[in-house]
Amino acid sequence: MVGYGLKLKQPQHYTTFMQTASKKVINGWAMYDWANSVYNLVITSTIFPAYYEAVTSHNGKNEVGLFGGKFVNTALYSYTLAVAFVIVALLSPILSSIADFKGNKKQFLFFFCTMGSIACSLLYFFDADNLIFGLICMLIACIGFWSSLVFYNSYLPEIAAPEDRDRVSAKGFVMGYIGSVILQILCFVLVLMPDTFGITTGKASQISFLMVGIWWWAFGQLALSRLPKKLAVERKQSVNLITGGYKELIKVWHQLKQLPVLKRFLISFFFYNMGVQTVMLAATLYGKSELQIPTTNLIIAILIIQLIAIPGALFISKLSEKIGNFNTLIICVLVWIGLCVGGYLLPTGNIYAFYALAIAVGFVMGGIQSLSRSTYSKLMPETHDTTSFFSFFDVTEKIAIVIGMFSFGFITEMTGSQRNSVLTLIIFFIIGLFVLFSALQKEKKKISS
Repeated sequence: MVGYGLKLKQPQHYTTFMQTASKKVINGWAMYDWANSVYNLVITSTIFPAYYEAVTSHNGKNEVGLFGGKFVNTALYSYTLAVAFVIVALLSPILSSIADFKGNKKQFLFFFCTMGSIACSLLYFFDADNLIFGLICMLIACIGFWSSLVFYNSYLPEIAAPEDRDRVSAKGFVMGYIGSVILQILCFVLVLMPDTFGITTGKASQISFLMVGIWWWAFGQLALSRLPKKLAVERKQSVNLITGGYKELIKVWHQLKQLPVLKRFLISFFFYNMGVQTVMLAATLYGKSELQIPTTNLIIAILIIQLIAIPGALFISKLSEKIGNFNTLIICVLVWIGLCVGGYLLPTGNIYAFYALAIAVGFVMGGIQSLSRSTYSKLMPETHDTTSFFSFFDVTEKIAIVIGMFSFGFITEMTGSQRNSVLTLIIFFIIGLFVLFSALQKEKKKISS
């Protein structure tokens, strides 16, 4: 088995007898990425942010009134997403405890898939006259997407042997990119050629949101039909399902004290993922409002990112086989630091420079997420409470996103420029880089001793 920094022997706490599930199950698991990634592309990254910016800008002003106050529209967008992530972080431990105890993670995956897809569909009715309705639907869709990922990700250590997890994790992301690009192109045709269909650009955007909801739900059901049912975990004493999840988080934290490499990896992940996710969530609004990139070119850039991400994720997965997970992650974080510097210096209105940056972002975007997920699953101790462990991973991720998005919005409002917010993200990446390097050194010392 390939190690994390070098080619290392498989640690004893890994499941050595586990076999990877059948091709049907693996493809079914990856199919959920195909289903839900359209939300991440159309709603988070391309059409919805551009549509939101258009309907919340009036006469060249980007301020909106809400609850008696005035907000910069892009900052309000960031704050709404941050609130959604707070809710996910609070709910995740409770839900994972119930899922592990009752063995019903499939039902939870179905529920959040359905909730998120309905919220996306309801964005069809969002326009300039019902801002609160649009923000609520955006918030609910975000909760549905990210909550479902807790249960989806927790299947990885159950269906893939340790030596196959980088490959299987990468396959999920690749399927997601392919599926989302297919629907994005259909939406792209609607938005760019609305006259052909006798509709306005705004209506084309609204129809795109409806298509996302239908796509997510329909293919999500296909994925669910192939995933195995998880058995309930036997416990010697009764468990309070409301407080049990938080107790499980404490339990996982205590276990981390005995696993210094995993602990350092999680701390590093907390910081560098804060930067990654904030860039991904804020990139479109940054391109449109700060860099003055036209909507058409923004969508083209996002499509480039998705297409480049396919070979990028596969390449980074292969690279981890050669030089190890930690070394590969260190390279990825260094690239992300360079991308933030590039984004800060990018001249306003330079479309081709924006495309070049998009190509670089795409190449490392999926790879670092995929490799982070599989690295965590490899470092986990042998356990039946996989959902609880991934709940801890998820809470770490969501708290990081909340801090990242609030920081981005706050700095934008305080300084009047999103460029300063992008520059601040470099700090998060640098902290993550140093902790990741210390985790590598700890792993080397552990092996040598």
